[in-house]
Amino acid sequence: MAISKPVLFLGAGAALIVVVAISGQDRESSASPTGCQVVVTADVLNARDIPGGQKIVGKYVKDAKIDAQPVVENGFRKIAEGKWVSAQFAPPVEGSKCGP
Repeated sequence: MAISKPVLFLGAGAALIVVVAISGQDRESSASPTGCQVVVTADVLNARDIPGGQKIVGKYVKDAKIDAQPVVENGFRKIAEGKWVSAQFAPPVEGSKCGP
């Protein structure tokens, strides 16, 4: 028994919608491994290799939510090993556990 083309397309479309919906849920529900997440408030926020350092090792755009460490030194928040951003332009997301 052959399946007509319209039925085949509808079935494939429905399967695609389910896959997209499931993958979108996974991204939204993934929490920060440290429990600390910040949001960028500057137009472009440079990440430095050390707190207050000169070497730029990354950039983040406004409204980006990024995982961070609950560590602040001299006004700089640790994002990852060798990545620090100005804490002034990266406040914790509401409900995050970023410490004092």
